[in-house]
This record gives sequence, C-alpha cells and structure tokens, in this order.
Amino acid sequence: MTSLTGSAEWVVDRRGALTETRFNDLPLVSRGKVRDMYDLGEHLLVVTTDRISAFDWVLPDGIPDKGKVLNQLSVFWFGLLGRRVPTHLHAADATADPRVPARYHPVLAGRAMVVWRAAVFPVECVVRGYLAGSGWKDYQRTGTVCGIALRPGLVQAALLPEVIFTPATKASSGHDENIDFETMARLVGESTAAELRELSVDLYRLGAAHAEGRGIIIADTKFEFGRHAGCVHLVDEALTPDSSRFWPMDAYAPGQSPPSFDKQFVRDWLETTPWDKNSPPPPLPDDIVVRTREKYLEALLRLTGAGLR
Repeated sequence: MTSLTGSAEWVVDRRGALTETRFNDLPLVSRGKVRDMYDLGEHLLVVTTDRISAFDWVLPDGIPDKGKVLNQLSVFWFGLLGRRVPTHLHAADATADPRVPARYHPVLAGRAMVVWRAAVFPVECVVRGYLAGSGWKDYQRTGTVCGIALRPGLVQAALLPEVIFTPATKASSGHDENIDFETMARLVGESTAAELRELSVDLYRLGAAHAEGRGIIIADTKFEFGRHAGCVHLVDEALTPDSSRFWPMDAYAPGQSPPSFDKQFVRDWLETTPWDKNSPPPPLPDDIVVRTREKYLEALLRLTGAGLR
C-alpha cells in the first residue's frame, strides 16, 4: 500500500504499519533501522517509522503505531530528563513547522519531531541496573559484564550491586561492539567520556525511579549524546522499548527471564523458528504483530499516564 495521496511518498504495509517515507520535497539525510531523517537547514525532521529490527535485521513486517509510541515516549522523557541535561528536541509537533509541507502532515502526526543538529559521539552509552541479555551471557562465561568484575553467585535478572556503565561502539550496520571505558576515552576524549558516563548513570537513575512508580523496572538502557552549540545534548531517543529492557514489577522474579514490554517478545518468537540469522528473516504472524503492538502501547500508557495521540 502506498501513500494516501497516491504519490508513493510513504509506504504502509498490509496491517497499517508505516514502513518507509520518501518525501520528495525534503532532502533525506539518513535512513536508519527505525528512523528516517530529513534536512530542515539548522534542524532535522526525525520521522519514527513502524519498522522493527532484531538480531541486526530489519524485519519484513512493521508493528502498527510502534513509531508513534517511540516518538511520544521520547518526547515525554526529553521533558523529564531535560532538567538534568539539554536535549536536541526543538519542537515536538513537526506538523507546526512551516518548512514541512502540509501534504506530509497526516503521516507525521504523533510520530515526528524537529531536532537541533548535533555532532553525535560515536559511542552508545549503555547503563545496566540488572543482569540480563548479553550482560547475563558475559557473566555466565567470565564472571564479568563487559570487563567489569561482579561478585559470584548472581542469578539471571538479578539486581546488580550497583549500576554499571558499559559503552559500545555505534555501528551503522550490524551489531554494536562492547568496549571498555579506556577505549571510549580514546574515541571521545577522557573528560568527555567521564561526563557522558556520569550523565548516563544519572539519567538512568532518574528514569528508573519514575518507571518504578509506574510499575515498570528498567533493567538496562542506552543513551546517545552529541555536541550542539558547544554543549553536550541528549539525542536520538530516550528510554523507549527499543532502547531499553522494560519489565513489569509485578511479574519480576530473580533467577528467570521476566516478561517484557520491549521487542524481546519478537526476538523470543524468532528463536523458535528455523531462521539462521544470516538470511532475510521470516514474516511475522498476525498474532505476534498484534501482541507486540499491545506491549508497546501498554508501556506508553504506564510510563506517561496517557495513551496514543
């Protein structure tokens, strides 16, 4: 299915998920796994599509309204976390910007923001409060997480004795690679690395405290930062189901993998298929798409107290 205008300037799949934009009147800056970015001069138009990725592949099916959830959650968190660090958010309603043609407004509503340009640091700032995912696998093999030694005897999903910072390199394609703090310091400078580490841990703690009050554990997350007007800014997205591991507090128990509000649900389904992760992934069944959408929507409602706009 193509654009409602028939101009093929955006693509909607059979379930109503926006999978791609092709805005002819705006220069395309980049197309990531989820976001399409367009040039607005001193600003960027960031369109969050409904694409979903897993195991370094963009899946052939989108999740309807997923992009709206990610966009609206990020706007919410930018408001909350912006008390600690400036963010790149310029305007939450892209349809109010006169540089954005009116014919794009229907597809942009609720899923696009206008942001300041920033020189993005080439690292993912990962913060972990619980032992899960690749951290749990590392710990089982080595007793460490990304080179940080932890006491023996911890179980899967255990609350870590203290929050840890485990940076990674940013990959334009493929999987990000975990690095130690010394490597990060060589990439961005020692003082900047220390600043980003402190900011990341502070933002994680702020977000985790808010989420716990809404019945959600943020087990881990990743932030991205850039420099704009000489200052470090929080960029990209913040504390979404795509960038974080969300667990319901009422179903959490150490020693097992808790249910989640993030795309782990899709990953778990893919693990049950014969897919080898080296060839194009299989299409998602209707029930997996529906249930994944429900999880994203519930995360938005719980964390913000508001439904989809």
